[in-house]
Amino acid sequence: MKQKTVDYLSRNQSETPSLWREEAIWRRDNAAWLRYSQHIAVLLLSYMKKENLTQQGMADRLHCTQQYVSKILKGKENLTLELVANIEQALNIKLINL
Repeated sequence: MKQKTVDYLSRNQSETPSLWREEAIWRRDNAAWLRYSQHIAVLLLSYMKKENLTQQGMADRLHCTQQYVSKILKGKENLTLELVANIEQALNIKLINL
């Protein structure tokens, strides 16, 4: 049984090494701003649902590409205060309350 498991794992292992450790370290080291980015992503997703907007519709309102909206909505984009302010102004919503 043990050899069968080893054979199966050998046949199905990835050609490229796993980067899970590096990604975990990156998430730990960037946890502070990732929390804000994820919060903003959730607010934007709620806005899109309320307004019945697609990513392309959101991109049109923000004057950017659909690909960039997708990156923002993943919650892993390090957003500048300038960009947050531009989003707030373009959508007439509040993303940050100080």
